[in-house]
Amino acid sequence: MAHLLVVESWVGSMSRLLPRAILGGGHTFTFLTRDLHHYLRSAPEGTAHPLLAARNTVGADTNDESSLLPFVDRLHRALGFDGVVTSCDYYLPTAARIAGRLGLPGPAPESVADACRKDATRRVLHGAGVPGPRFAVCADHAAVPRAARELGFPLVVKPVDLCAGMYVRRVDDERALADVCRAVAEFPVNARGQLRSPVLLLEELLDGPEVSVETVTYGGTTHVVGVTDKSTGGAPAFIETGHMFPASLAPGETKAAEDTALRAVRALGLDSVVAHTEIKLTAAGPRVVEVNPRPAGNRITELVRHVTGVDLAAASVDVALGRAPDLRRRATGLRSAAVAFLVPDRSGTLEAVVGAEGVRSAPDVLEAAFASPGDAVRAADSNNEYLGHVMAGDADGLGARARAEALLSGLHTKVAAR
Repeated sequence: MAHLLVVESWVGSMSRLLPRAILGGGHTFTFLTRDLHHYLRSAPEGTAHPLLAARNTVGADTNDESSLLPFVDRLHRALGFDGVVTSCDYYLPTAARIAGRLGLPGPAPESVADACRKDATRRVLHGAGVPGPRFAVCADHAAVPRAARELGFPLVVKPVDLCAGMYVRRVDDERALADVCRAVAEFPVNARGQLRSPVLLLEELLDGPEVSVETVTYGGTTHVVGVTDKSTGGAPAFIETGHMFPASLAPGETKAAEDTALRAVRALGLDSVVAHTEIKLTAAGPRVVEVNPRPAGNRITELVRHVTGVDLAAASVDVALGRAPDLRRRATGLRSAAVAFLVPDRSGTLEAVVGAEGVRSAPDVLEAAFASPGDAVRAADSNNEYLGHVMAGDADGLGARARAEALLSGLHTKVAAR
């Protein structure tokens, strides 16, 4: 039995999947957080939060590495850790630095830091010849208009250090560009209380469908687990409205996406890591959107498990412990699985999700979860505002997406103005 240090977590699905993987592997964990109430607020009524299954819960300022690292040294001497993990993007570099400091397995901290900063990722991949969009890095907002004119509209504006699609926008002219810059400037601290960088990344708008390649790298070798497709909406934002695994692609497209992801992971120097690499399949070939050095979110990890039997959360635990992950595919009875998200288009208070019970009991449904009456609703401008999701499977082929979307289309939300 191993003992892992879990440094913070998301409050969504991975806050449940990661503890499940740790405990399911026969291990235990200590949970390190600056704000336990952040997680308790998200616990479903009548259900103990899975993070409370920790052997220990320890408070520390996880945003201040100058005090955190010496504190973790003392904690390690007292409790003894065999690996360090997190499921939260904002703490991936911290977890890697802790593992390196304690002499535990894990990815190189510099590689993780590069992968978690969109501007650094773009520079590294460009230098290695990995295909991506034309781009400009703007150290401050004053440099943005000129860079935009040089790239040409339409383009995409991205903060370099946020996730879940926050403030990522398509802009078609200078007025829209100014609006995005102003909105980002008014968000100087992220959801975890960390001061944000003022740097903005501008990229050419890429054509074509988007997919993600799920990989596991261990011992210097990267293994492709599969390719997931993605649907988006909410323009000018890029909101993920659904996913299907495996992606419905021609064999040549699948291989091209996989090869591009392998090049990106190698260029960043990532090892001992599960990665989720997003790629646009353009008319000119695959182009890397970003590389995430952690298991995929938005239920993709569960789609993969339902179809292949491969548990990417468990793989992330294994590589954090310096162990070869179990990536053997198993017969699950499903050939595809898909998730469709309930995306709100107006703000207010949720009165009901009409049709939810019928969806929960429908054939082929793997998961169906929805917000509760009385919950606050915010019109979606990122992947943080979903009101629920439906996950469906298909035993015969690649029909899971159509099934999930059909089920979602039967739902109706009642939202009262506040």
